Amino acid sequence: MISFELTDEQRMLEQSVREWAAREIAPHIREDDRQHRFDRERVLGGMARLGLLGISVPQEYGGAGMDYVCLGIASEELEYVDTSLRVIMSVHAGLNCLSLLTWGTEAQKQKYLVPQAQGKKLATYGLTEPAAGSDVRGMQTTAVKKGDRYVLNGEKMWISLADIADHFLVFGWSDAEKKKQKDPSGISAFIVERAFKGFSSGTLKEKWGILAGNTGYFKMDDMEVPAENLVGQEGEGFKIAMFALDQGRYTVAAGATGLIRACRDASIKYAKQRKAFGVEIAQHQLVKEMIAQMESDYQASRLLWMRSGFLKNHGRRNTRETGLAKWFSTVASERAAGDCVQVHGANGYSDEYPAGRFYRNCKGAVIYEGTREIHKIMQADYVLGYRQDRPTRCELPAIE
Repeated sequence: MISFELTDEQRMLEQSVREWAAREIAPHIREDDRQHRFDRERVLGGMARLGLLGISVPQEYGGAGMDYVCLGIASEELEYVDTSLRVIMSVHAGLNCLSLLTWGTEAQKQKYLVPQAQGKKLATYGLTEPAAGSDVRGMQTTAVKKGDRYVLNGEKMWISLADIADHFLVFGWSDAEKKKQKDPSGISAFIVERAFKGFSSGTLKEKWGILAGNTGYFKMDDMEVPAENLVGQEGEGFKIAMFALDQGRYTVAAGATGLIRACRDASIKYAKQRKAFGVEIAQHQLVKEMIAQMESDYQASRLLWMRSGFLKNHGRRNTRETGLAKWFSTVASERAAGDCVQVHGANGYSDEYPAGRFYRNCKGAVIYEGTREIHKIMQADYVLGYRQDRPTRCELPAIE
């Protein structure tokens, strides 16, 4: 039988994150968003003290040792306040840390994973390029082996925390012939440090949403990376990238669930205060319909991400289930944010209320980590029998 009750540890985490975010972040988020300001100390300092930056990393590697449902809970609670907070969980805790935990060597875990899990170093993920998003095979970054080093050249774009992270999980072509054939078995993964010679980064200034978070690009010009920083085996980069996306998409799904709840709560509050035609607008049937849709979407989204967390905890493959959760919840969050603006009417079009920020923030999630169109095709291919998930050499450690 499946239990939908949270454990004591999970409830304590939920309460701790909710109280911290409400106390330390919520009072400042509107102004941080308007000023395009990422407050590193307030945000990362608090997350590190709560153990969130290593939430599902075993204690032996400096983490909190919590299960994957806890990772989802933290992601939902953080995005309830602002998407920028959940993005940190996605790229640092999900895409990077869990990939190193699963695919990294013991030396890599000690050197990179431990300080990341402790919150002493910040990490991110570098796959997308100016001309390569959904089409990963279109990437142009190269990694040429020269003695005991790889020389990397290329540019990564739309990278969360690009201008502030210390460590990067980077993907590039290590086989020139396979690059010509667009054979993904020619892609490899590497740990890159900001301090490496030839590395440079910048912040994207004209972003539309998630303004309180850092998003940017980085370039690698004849950057030498020690051979021991190769993650997995040469040619396993594509598999590692797709594995990482299973963890990132999970946090995106849980986060979008939190955004739906934020839209619902803001709509309820406003609808019970605002009056039209002599009554609270909450009493009007079509306003109730929008709020009811938010509630339905919230409950369904939460069940979907929790199922993925359950599968992860038990060491079961969940690419299909996590993809469905990501697709459903992000599309639902876009619908909820649009309706939240509508409930607020003209005031929803103003930054004086959070509805506009929700609307701007939600859009990114239906694009990154697999567009809604990519996920729709994937789910169709699963049910049609065109797509099957094969075992990989390394699997996410179970937590039971």
